Amino acid sequence: MAFRPPIGFSDFRRIREDGMTYVDKTSVVQRVLATTSAVFLLPRPRRFGKTLNLTTLRCFLEKSPHDFSRLFEGLQVWDDPEARAHFQRYPVVFLSFKDVKFRSWPECLASVARQVALACGEHREVLEGATEQDRARFEALLDEKADVAGLANALALLTRLLAAHHGEQVVLLIDEYDTPIHAGYVSGYYDEVVTFFRVFLSAGLKDNVHLFKGVITGILRIAKENLFSGLNNLQVFGLQEQPFATDFGFTEEEVAELARMASAEGHGETMRAWYDGYRFADHVIYNPWSILSFLADPAHEARAHWVMTSSNDLLYEALRGGLEHPADIEALLAGGAVEREVADSMVLRDLVPGSAAVWTLLFHSGYVTATGLHQDELGVRTLTLRIPNLEVRTAYRSIFARYLGGLDANRARTLRGALFHGDAETLGLVLSDTVREVLSYFDLDPVVPERVYHAFLAGLLVNLAPHHEVRSNRESGYGRYDVMVLPRTPGQPGAVMELKALRGKDTVPQALEKAARQLVDRQYATELRARGADPIHGFAVVFDGKQVHVESVEV
Repeated sequence: MAFRPPIGFSDFRRIREDGMTYVDKTSVVQRVLATTSAVFLLPRPRRFGKTLNLTTLRCFLEKSPHDFSRLFEGLQVWDDPEARAHFQRYPVVFLSFKDVKFRSWPECLASVARQVALACGEHREVLEGATEQDRARFEALLDEKADVAGLANALALLTRLLAAHHGEQVVLLIDEYDTPIHAGYVSGYYDEVVTFFRVFLSAGLKDNVHLFKGVITGILRIAKENLFSGLNNLQVFGLQEQPFATDFGFTEEEVAELARMASAEGHGETMRAWYDGYRFADHVIYNPWSILSFLADPAHEARAHWVMTSSNDLLYEALRGGLEHPADIEALLAGGAVEREVADSMVLRDLVPGSAAVWTLLFHSGYVTATGLHQDELGVRTLTLRIPNLEVRTAYRSIFARYLGGLDANRARTLRGALFHGDAETLGLVLSDTVREVLSYFDLDPVVPERVYHAFLAGLLVNLAPHHEVRSNRESGYGRYDVMVLPRTPGQPGAVMELKALRGKDTVPQALEKAARQLVDRQYATELRARGADPIHGFAVVFDGKQVHVESVEV
């Protein structure tokens, strides 16, 4: 079969009818039907197949005058007689809020009303036999003229009318339910949007006798007390739960088959380095959007396909005040891991910049992945978190560049040139200018301020990827260097830095001398020589508040 990746398409019917390449995820239909829960929340990172899976559910379950059996022939679900008993049996309500992201609450509410009107327009048949009062309410929704109370109760009305008309319970599919809530958080109407959606979702999902299944997707699970209060029938299958773990994203075997179809079998290591690294339950998962985009490119050039599809505003809002521990930034950017508590759900109001809740957002959004789970004697669960792959590392490069004040193109080139030519004077000027612009974002730790400067430098130097690797606080020679820039291939320049924050009675020259002596005496350049770096530059760097002093060191 020819490789025709469905780039830009997320509708199951369109993909199958047009003969585009489809990775069989119809197991999601089987799992929804086999699970006793009536209402599901399936939170996953963006562009991991949420919309495609919902449209698959719709196409399989929705009562229709068209026979869609040909679309499912040869797929896993078609061989399941228990699932086949539900084929094209139910009226389905499908709502997508993926584009409901506006700067004001009135605009948001108007967009929600538009989505509800579109759903009502697909089910005008319910007007047959409806009471005069129900007809008036339905037509108000259809004409986008319902008041807030009428709009909030739209799902309850629509499912009741559909069940009465068809004599079957209703399937309710809601895609990207949390997009309006994210927009409300960023744009200042969080209370209004949460209050509305609490009523809107509860009216349609809570103890609704007309509902067969309700499936909701989004990025986060907004905490029950914040949004899903009263929904005692809601079951959440998150990134750590086994059910549905392989239904979103691609497995190793699926990527290998796609590579074979695209005649790209020799690019396995590139795809693994750039787009692998996610752990859903105990499964290794690739980013599906990036894999398809990579294989669709005749040159098979590794790029940040997934990262370029979002503005990352919510992440920037959360990260702009730093993380709870500044050293966490340098650990992540240096390829290391941190162990932090991650909640299953969150209240966005708790997402104060610099708070522990940032880790919950990073994890569920796909910007860190879990490689280990730990539980202490009190039952507190923590996850070992790291950046999953090179593509996501470029997102941090973008986010942290903005978060740290950013480097314009000219300044970035100057920084690279100074670093790899041993130009201490220019390096000091660039760092001083950047520190003066952005260091107010940091809450300087008076005990170990070097950690903050580590984070600052790591955030700037990560712009050197993909040709160099930035590490910090690792062993080399007879000690632990502060920051090292290693070439990925021999024969390229490399650098090692020892940082000092001026305090106590030391003068700037004394601090520079200590840093230089440490670089030489502890042989911090050992790892650079082993990597084949040429030339190797050493720098003693002293931070005096917002002044930066740099001296070249022969290492």
